[in-house]
Amino acid sequence: MSWRLPMVALLASLASSAALADSLRVEGAHVRAVPPVSTTTAAFMVLHNEGEADRSLVAASTPAARVAELHNHVDVDGVMQMRRVEAVPVPANASVSLAPGGYHLMLIDLAAPLHEGDEVTLSLTFDDGQTLELEAPVRRIETMNHDQMDHQPEDMSHSGH
Repeated sequence: MSWRLPMVALLASLASSAALADSLRVEGAHVRAVPPVSTTTAAFMVLHNEGEADRSLVAASTPAARVAELHNHVDVDGVMQMRRVEAVPVPANASVSLAPGGYHLMLIDLAAPLHEGDEVTLSLTFDDGQTLELEAPVRRIETMNHDQMDHQPEDMSHSGH
């Protein structure tokens, strides 16, 4: 009878871990189509954390690029700049968008040109060790019209790398 209590504790622990693993999901993942001469692009998506614990996206990888980095746009003395970040927080019971002008995933040194309609395999790693594998279609991102440009920062450089 002494084995039952540790076994029940182990099963409860495994069930809890499984519940946490199921709490993260990705929606609307896509990769920006770029000209064939470009060696970098970006991936965008919405991360949903339906669990009770805060999580963070801490790494990503893809066979489509030599490097995948987490980035964000930050205001540096009134100039918007793209900067690498160590993690993207995904609060409990909330969602975070990886979108142009904010958090996003940079794909650097592409293995081959990406064409609209291609599928890119992405592997996302979270602070709890969970890894989510997904396929993201390559999409053309519409350019901003003049009204939108009037409200955008002038410099969207990669300075600071």
